[in-house]
Amino acid sequence: MDLSDFRREYSARGLHRADLAADPVTQFAAWFSQANELGVPEPNAMSLATVDAVGMPCQRAVLLKYFDESGFVFFTNYGSRKAAHIAANPNVCAIFPWITLERQIIIQGHAEKISTAESLRYFASRPRESQIGAWVSNQSEVITSRKFLMQKLAEIREKFSQGSIPLPSFWGGYRIVPTAVEFWQGGPARLHDRFLYQRENGGWKIERLSP
Repeated sequence: MDLSDFRREYSARGLHRADLAADPVTQFAAWFSQANELGVPEPNAMSLATVDAVGMPCQRAVLLKYFDESGFVFFTNYGSRKAAHIAANPNVCAIFPWITLERQIIIQGHAEKISTAESLRYFASRPRESQIGAWVSNQSEVITSRKFLMQKLAEIREKFSQGSIPLPSFWGGYRIVPTAVEFWQGGPARLHDRFLYQRENGGWKIERLSP
């Protein structure tokens, strides 16, 4: 299928240096609030790229659960493929593709495990079914059938039928500590506005990039 003519013109909304916050986390918060208010589906969904031990990249969508000046936190099974990649090479890249707003945010940095106490606080806030799901899935492992998964679900529900559900030792969070963050705003004639934040001398340097 030829998609060479499959295109649309971006608006002239524009992004100006004077509009940007001094640090990327504050700027991210402003854009995230706008995305949420304007009804972007799953605005906290990001595509996370990792690299395996032989240099093969891999991407998947994960959900950002909270962020602050320290970085951007997501949760996963520590036995998953992404966790194995991070153990071998902690450098990662995440992108928020807010297409309906003609915007994207690209975050480069390294991923590090958060503390067990921090993971526990988030795990305790999850719906009970989500807590059970964390126990059921040996993420990224080959399974024989959906039936096998449902049988394990029934076993875990029975096991934890009474009382609170404990945090699995194999499940928790990672924090992406950013070293560079790009804010991209689509523009007419493919002359997009791009601004890159990079760490420098304990602060952030902001530069405009050519589209």
